[in-house]
This record gives sequence, C-alpha cells and structure tokens, in this order.
Amino acid sequence: MIDKTLIELPTGLTSRRRFVWGTSALAASATLWRPTIARAADAIKIGYVSPKTGPLAPFAEADGFILGGIRATLKDGLAVGGTSYAVEIIEKDSQSNPNRAAEVASELILGDEVDVVVVSSTPETANPVSDQCELNEVPCISTVVPWQPWFFTRGGDPAVGFDWTWHFFWGLEDIIAVFTDMWGQIETNRVVGGLFPNDGDGNAWGDPKLGFPPVLAGQGYTLVDPGRYQNLSQDFTAQINAFKQGDVEIVTGVVIPPDFTTFWTQAKQQGFNPKAASIGKALLFPVSVEALGEAGHNLSSEVWWSPNHPFKSSLNGLGAKAVADAYTAATGRQWTQPIGFAHALFEVAVDALVRSGDPKDKQAVVAAVAATKLDTVVGNVAWGSGPVKNVAKTPLVGGQWRRTPDGPFKYDLVITSNSVAAMVPTGGRMEAMS
Repeated sequence: MIDKTLIELPTGLTSRRRFVWGTSALAASATLWRPTIARAADAIKIGYVSPKTGPLAPFAEADGFILGGIRATLKDGLAVGGTSYAVEIIEKDSQSNPNRAAEVASELILGDEVDVVVVSSTPETANPVSDQCELNEVPCISTVVPWQPWFFTRGGDPAVGFDWTWHFFWGLEDIIAVFTDMWGQIETNRVVGGLFPNDGDGNAWGDPKLGFPPVLAGQGYTLVDPGRYQNLSQDFTAQINAFKQGDVEIVTGVVIPPDFTTFWTQAKQQGFNPKAASIGKALLFPVSVEALGEAGHNLSSEVWWSPNHPFKSSLNGLGAKAVADAYTAATGRQWTQPIGFAHALFEVAVDALVRSGDPKDKQAVVAAVAATKLDTVVGNVAWGSGPVKNVAKTPLVGGQWRRTPDGPFKYDLVITSNSVAAMVPTGGRMEAMS
C-alpha cells in the first residue's frame, strides 16, 4: 500500500521541497510494478502528444507534473510475461496545429518506433494523431475530445469502427444534458445563442443532426446560431448583435480560451449580459477565468474531473483530491481538469501493456487495449459497451466559477449539476449571472 501520509504537505516548505513531497507518493508506487523478473529486454516506448504551445496550451499546462510523476512511478520498469522492460516516454508538442500533430505522430511511429501512442486534447490534436496510428497500425489511446468529433470527423462507421485507435471521454449527449440541467435551475426565456467555431468541435456541436440544435429544440429551447467563425477572431460584433436581436439569455459554445476572452470583453462593452454562459473548452481553466477579472463570476462549464471526483489512480492509489493537491503543492497553481485525464492515459496504457503478454507485439497490445476494464483516477474505463466500438465513456458533471476573495485562488469551480453522474457530489446550485 502507498503511505498516504506522504501527501500531507507541511506548510512553509520551499517550492522544490514541496514538489518532492508532492511526488514522493507517485514515486513510491513503482513497487507496484516489481514482480519477479526473468531477464532484461528492450525498453517499452510510449509516445505522448499534446498541445504544449499555441492557443490550446492550457490543456497541457500540467504535463510536466504528470509526466514527472509517471516516470517516477515507472523508474524501475515493467515486468511483462516474466521479462523486465525499462519504460521510455517520448513527448511531442502538436503546437496546437493539426498538421504538426500528424507530423510528430509520424516521427514517433517511424522514427522513434514507439510501442503505443497516447494523445490528448481537442480534435485538432487527437484526430490527426489517431489517423496516423490507424494508418501505420500502431496502438493509440486518446482522450479529451467529445467522442462524436473524434469518431465521426475521422470517417468512423459505427458498424465497423477502427482497428488501432481507442478513445475514452464523454459525448455531446452528456454535455447537453449537463448544460440544460444547469439552465433549468434558473429562470430564463429559454433562448440560447450558439458560439460555434469552424473547427472539429464547433462543427460537431452545431451539427443540425448530431449536435446541440435537435436536442435543444426537443426540450423547448430556441437556438440562435449566427454561423461559424474562424478561431482567433478579433471581432465578435456580428455574433453579439445576433444574440441581442434574438433576445438571447443563455450563451453556449465550444471556444478556445483567447477567443472567449475577446468575445466576453466585447459583449460587456456592447451591453450584452446573458443570464447564463456555459462554455466548453475556454472555461475549463482557472487562468482563463481569472483573465476576465470580476466578469468571470458565475460563468459555467462542463467538469470532466475535479478534486471532488471519488476515483483513485490504478498506478499509485492516490485519489483525485490527493493528485490535485500534489499539483498545487508542486507548482503553486490551481488544479486544472486535464490533470486527471493525462494521468489516466498512462494508467490505461500501462495496464494494457502489462496484460498484453508482449509489449513488442502490437496486435497483442491493441487487443489488450480493447479488452480494458480499469478503474482510474477519472473513473472506470472499459471498452465494449458503446456508444460505438472504439469509445468508452467517462462521467461528466457541470460547474460554475465563483469568486473566492478569502481563498488561496481568485475563483473556485463549484459543481452545480450531477444529473448524468450522481456519484460526483454537488457543491451548490446554479446562479444567474448578474
């Protein structure tokens, strides 16, 4: 068992000392992977792609912390089928660019000859990496993309699926249920403004058949959709005018962080003040909300992972709160949602590699991935029960950012909806924006 006292951080420690304390529990878990070793073998190579730079960089903010802990956990290697393997994790930056994502995936596959690829964060990163792995017949595990833009945008056929690429996350059906549950807790005219960019997520969210429009219409909401805009736009006047003319009281969409800062600042300047703004992607990160000053109060978002989630890591036994607290102790920064999913990617990969019997046999590894049934720090990951062959769903709740003048950080994310994931406790009810 892991000594949980290792994560009780004394006050007043220096930043470096606190980092050592925060990661020692992660390192201690390496003993989980020390069964009797028969002989040494070539290293297992795990490729990891995420957007460390560019407009999507907040998704990878915690990568250094997570990868440091994973490397410490695996420093003594893995034993698979009686053979000892060192483990090498090779990182690549997609630079928030789909073409670059495909390029670095090819480097990992053809140059580094990795045994498995793990990838995170938005269709612009995960989809091209997944496509390269499918093309080159390399096992790939992806996350942090709603399953519809990962599956259908890549040409997925529900009757066939993919052979080499496997994904775990929630779907548009879940976020729609969460958002409408939050909106139902306040009084509005049920008119929703859609802020959908011309990218993989935006086109999926605004899709007239698979996205928000048919579900909202079925629940009695009116959607005002002014059409797709280009990412990194500098002027949202057209969207704001459409929302004002349509008497919009709720705004939703899937917006990169810099674009929402531009939109929200201009909305306030132009006198547009909705009662609710539930925004995917941009409002996941404390730094994005803090950048808005007091105007960030009561903005709402989906919550895929938080310290309140009642799950533990299969690698080290640490719960969600312990992992989040260790991150804050090591970095001085507030926890952020991608922490849990970056960690879970490696939980799933390690579990599959161990069960494969031979980590150098890609067919054996991908078969082990497909057979995964694992409790992770983000919940149970198990393929085989749909919604399509290559997708495993994880829980989703909703939350609202509240100013915390007496807290250690400027804002706290309060969970206000658990209608589709009752195992995650709420911390309050939705409040209308003033």
